[in-house]
Amino acid sequence: MPIVTFHKNGQVYRDEVKSGANLVVRAGIREFPFPHLKYECGMGKCSKCATRVLAGAEHLPPPNWKEKKQLGDRLAEGYRLTCQLWLEHDIELAQD
Repeated sequence: MPIVTFHKNGQVYRDEVKSGANLVVRAGIREFPFPHLKYECGMGKCSKCATRVLAGAEHLPPPNWKEKKQLGDRLAEGYRLTCQLWLEHDIELAQD
């Protein structure tokens, strides 16, 4: 099971999630170990859930068209839309 390390507001949260989990979907059904993740639509339209991938990016698929449209140049800085990520491997994320 993937381990997610999440940095927000100077704090670090770490928890295990089921393989194939999406953090925004889990938040919507109240199975969420990361209470400070900012998100809104869950469909890649608003970019509120943008996070910077600190480690584990090599295990993620390439950004999809929604991420390219919403994030633009921030993709090169390591940002991804959390709502578009289905986790299969350990990952470390930071949200500004």
